[in-house]
Amino acid sequence: MRVLVLSSTFPNAKQPTLGVFVLERIRRVARDAEVVVVAPIPWFPLNRWVRRDRAAVPFVEHQSELTVYHPRFFSVPRYGKFLDGVLYFLCLVPAIAWLRRSFPFDVIDAHFAYPDGVAATLLGRVFRRPVVVTLRGSIVRLAGYRLHRPQLRWVLRHADRVVAVSHALGRVASGLGLEAERIRIIPNGVDVTLFAPMDRVEARRLCGLPAEGPILLTVAAIYEGKGQHDVIESLPALIQDHPGLLYVIIGKARPGESYLRRLEARVRELGLERHVRLAGARPHAELGPWFNAADISVLATRSEGWPNALLESLACGTPVVAADVGGVPEIVRHDRDGILFPPTDSRALTAALRLALAGTWDRNALVHRARQCDWNETVELARDELDRALKAHS
Repeated sequence: MRVLVLSSTFPNAKQPTLGVFVLERIRRVARDAEVVVVAPIPWFPLNRWVRRDRAAVPFVEHQSELTVYHPRFFSVPRYGKFLDGVLYFLCLVPAIAWLRRSFPFDVIDAHFAYPDGVAATLLGRVFRRPVVVTLRGSIVRLAGYRLHRPQLRWVLRHADRVVAVSHALGRVASGLGLEAERIRIIPNGVDVTLFAPMDRVEARRLCGLPAEGPILLTVAAIYEGKGQHDVIESLPALIQDHPGLLYVIIGKARPGESYLRRLEARVRELGLERHVRLAGARPHAELGPWFNAADISVLATRSEGWPNALLESLACGTPVVAADVGGVPEIVRHDRDGILFPPTDSRALTAALRLALAGTWDRNALVHRARQCDWNETVELARDELDRALKAHS
């Protein structure tokens, strides 16, 4: 089987942590299939000055034995984003026609319903190939947008197969009109060679963190929807009981947004400079020691599909405090793997963190729980969906 993967959220030389969960699945699919990845880069005339990281991405890369192409597609910022799906398709037709000469693909595997799913479904019609669309967290937000919602409905109706990484996303798809029997739930997995328990003292030494005192850790992109500010607001109350508490934030801020500056300003206002460390973005392969160094992983997010960081934390034996949204409760069992709290409820977050820090957690049980979500099983299901789409189309 020759698989053309389409995903604008995929690691590249300038954004190595972008869409790592897509790469993790695809590189395993590639063990038993021929795979080429097309990961388009949004382009706008001012990108050279505004989005320098994207502008510098090379046209072709080789990652984990995969060939990855990065053609550009015209993307109008802010209020023109509802055009991304169609513009993505139009800009890619020549590139896909060129690629097809050397790689006559059998099936298109699209990750994210928008804009990738829209473009993939249109490309499938042009090149007469079946399309599998995997739904991830962004559909929750986009389903509420008046100009995106009909496009999402069209994708769900016309894709040959639809996969959701959590039951919560499956319910979102059902709310958009997709019959439940047409949705296959295939969650992400965890790489147990990267995420496994290790000695906490050694983990802290490797990460340059204090040997003493409790540590909270958030691994997520830095923007308002991930809720790092809510955790910072909880710190003064927690420090009363834990004077040596340190909150570590790993992630990259979105270009052009002021959220990171506002976080830093709030830390100064509250006098928390000794209690907050912004560690920046870290390669995915280096996150294991950070999870092992922490006492608690915390994710105060507003919406999620299947946040792999929580699964990776559990695989290291580190309990989780997380907002009860989307696919989170499918990963974290309340009072067993961590504490769930209502999203945007600052008092509940503070109480959950206090309870988690005071609790005694069975690290072996957490690790066992995470290892039930093995990438090998996930990839077998993903291959089956691609095979079904191909056979049905034939």
